[in-house]
Amino acid sequence: MHHLTEVPTLSTGLARIDHRTAPEYFFDIEQVHDPLLLCLLSRCPTVFGIKKAMSDLLFGRLDTTLPATEGLIEPGASVRGDVIVAAGAVIAEGAHVTGPVLVCPGARIEAGARVRDTCVIGPGCRIGFGAEVTRSLLLGDVFMKHTSFVGDSVLGLGVNIGAFVSTTGLRVTSGPVTEPATDEVSAHLDGHRIGTGQTKFGAVIGDGVIIPAGTVLQPATLIGAHTVLYPKTQIGGFFPAGSQGR
Repeated sequence: MHHLTEVPTLSTGLARIDHRTAPEYFFDIEQVHDPLLLCLLSRCPTVFGIKKAMSDLLFGRLDTTLPATEGLIEPGASVRGDVIVAAGAVIAEGAHVTGPVLVCPGARIEAGARVRDTCVIGPGCRIGFGAEVTRSLLLGDVFMKHTSFVGDSVLGLGVNIGAFVSTTGLRVTSGPVTEPATDEVSAHLDGHRIGTGQTKFGAVIGDGVIIPAGTVLQPATLIGAHTVLYPKTQIGGFFPAGSQGR
């Protein structure tokens, strides 16, 4: 258990000197082929800037052009707000999508899934019945086929989210929960707290990671690429790339 009041804090700026906070530590950029996603990642010295860059992309604040909606929105799908469904993407009957949301080529949001409030669903992702995604980037080929929740997070290529997995993004150390949140969420590296600059921050999950069913991720969990996680009800902190842990 981390005692959040007993360790020193580093600023978000200082985090930039640590390669373990760079997008390249978690994601194989050479395997990201979508130009919009490459543009987004190129603007982020650390993973803590990805959510803002994603918001800037969807609200047209970046010098880039969003694709036209050429994909399929099936009759019976609930689609509200600015939702872009790129060519080859599908929002199925019974799915619920509330923009701003970009659904990239080859992605599929199935019946009973919910995607809302500033999300980019990357190429080839599958969001299934009972899965919910909010304020998150899924880079590509992410599988969320079962009831689960991902919020305020960044998921790399080929991540698999098991049934009843949930990220948590709100720091609650004392007093009642307030909305909007007011306390900054911090990540943990080498005994230091690194400020994320955000009051809600879920997890960064690197390429190829499988999150076992029933796992709850503490706020600002950082999981390096190709980490092997064994079943446990709750995990948090930092997992180096290629490591094993629980």
